[in-house]
Amino acid sequence: MPRPLWAGAISFGLVTIPVKIMSATEDHDVHFHRVHLTDMGRVRTRKVCELDGEVVSQDEIGKGYEIAKGETVPVTDEELDQMPLPTAKAIEIAAFVDADSIDPVRISDSYYLAADGQVAAKPYTLLRKALERSSKVAVAKFSWHGRERLGLLRIREGAIVLHSMKWPDEVRSPDELAPREVEVGEDEIKQALQLAEQMTIADLSGFHDEYREALEGIIASKAEGKPLPSPAEDGKPEKGEVVDLMAALNASVKAAEESRGERGENATVHEMRPSKKTARKAPAKKTAASKKSTASKKTAAKKRSAS
Repeated sequence: MPRPLWAGAISFGLVTIPVKIMSATEDHDVHFHRVHLTDMGRVRTRKVCELDGEVVSQDEIGKGYEIAKGETVPVTDEELDQMPLPTAKAIEIAAFVDADSIDPVRISDSYYLAADGQVAAKPYTLLRKALERSSKVAVAKFSWHGRERLGLLRIREGAIVLHSMKWPDEVRSPDELAPREVEVGEDEIKQALQLAEQMTIADLSGFHDEYREALEGIIASKAEGKPLPSPAEDGKPEKGEVVDLMAALNASVKAAEESRGERGENATVHEMRPSKKTARKAPAKKTAASKKSTASKKTAAKKRSAS
């Protein structure tokens, strides 16, 4: 496990649980340096004062807040540390809510909470079992990087996880982004549901970053002086191409069935409505049926005359 990022305690009513915070995720992105293309020398960022043009060292840099144009007040780290925050070294549980009542858009970074010492083992286990049996999550307040944040406590594989959350007023309303009302047919909805059912999986562990793998392949080829891998063909429709929604859904359902090794025995793919060409051929079938009916009548008439 990585080194602890923070040490404090969970405050659960009168119960105190000493914990250490460790990041629950890790970065696997490929990071580039900025270089001078002529000689591959590193390009560094210089911190320059805009008033005197001098390069400033890190110990000369502080925080300031602009209260008006050209007027800035300094704020020191000591002043921030002395702010009366009750959550400075505590994750204070404020309430419990149903897990499905939390909008995922509010969830940010994730951290594991580890019991800090043997004295924390029993209250840590108590809180974990309470969350597991209630099927609820705990909403908490805590201090992180100089500001108070809202957090969410839940259980993952026997460990308590802390999710940093956005405050309610930090989430923008999507009202203006919603598309205008359009009519969607029941057949289209059923096809979409069938496609979702075909694409349902129980485990996400098979997902991997294909872009990062391709990027690592390019870097390896360049390092070894080999030709770059050829780009994969893009099967997406060209911009401006009109796609038949029902046809696309039907094709997607069939592709999902094939990818899962199914042959369609249990599938209920709805056929698309007949096209105009099919509708024109319909009278021909009716004519054939009428000819068959006429022939049957003539045969019956001959039998009656013979008798």
